[in-house]
Amino acid sequence: MICNLLNVIYPRRCPICTDIVTPKGEKICKECINSLVYIQEPRCKKCSKPIEHEDHEYCGDCNKNKLSYQYGFALWSYNLSISQSISDYKNKGKKEYADFYIEELVRCYGDKIKRLEIDALVPVPLHKSRQNYRGYNQSEIIAKGLGKALNIVSIPKLLIRNKKTLRQKDLNDKERLENIQKAFVINKEVLLKYKNINKVMLVDDIYTTGSTIDACSKVLLSNKIEEVYFVTLSIGQGY
Repeated sequence: MICNLLNVIYPRRCPICTDIVTPKGEKICKECINSLVYIQEPRCKKCSKPIEHEDHEYCGDCNKNKLSYQYGFALWSYNLSISQSISDYKNKGKKEYADFYIEELVRCYGDKIKRLEIDALVPVPLHKSRQNYRGYNQSEIIAKGLGKALNIVSIPKLLIRNKKTLRQKDLNDKERLENIQKAFVINKEVLLKYKNINKVMLVDDIYTTGSTIDACSKVLLSNKIEEVYFVTLSIGQGY
């Protein structure tokens, strides 16, 4: 009764065009979902970026860079539609968009994630000051919803971002790497509580060069985690 009333007062908005979604009960307009470019084969076997040639296993970035994680999954290619949607989700309080994101992650990758037998989902953390300003960590919401759908525990405090970094999207590749170095540390108390964890999957919203995921992976692997995977909403094009 309360949910129905809320839906009348605050009808669901499309995460792409921001209009009221029709028909009722859907999470995105039928026309708008066509503006999203879902990652399909051929894709990089490491980072999931789309690649041009089927006979190539890895994108240019993964061929030249040694990344610490095993491999990961990305849902959409980064374009204007998804860029604006994720920006509004993070910076304008549009937390309800996460329902659509999570639903699509489960639909596209739920079975693959289950087959990995992941012990825990770990959202990439925000610095305390940024999270206090924003009021929430966008990756934590996705990790929690994904974990609930797949029956995998989500551990939002396993990693701590102890360095207030600049926004990665404003930097070039070299600056991104320098910006993210030593930005993350393990939460020893939480690690002790979940001491039987061996495989984890990092959860983030956008993958660009992979420097953030790689930095988190190195911290986890140096603290007795055996394997690290990742899942992200969006990823840039390969080279």
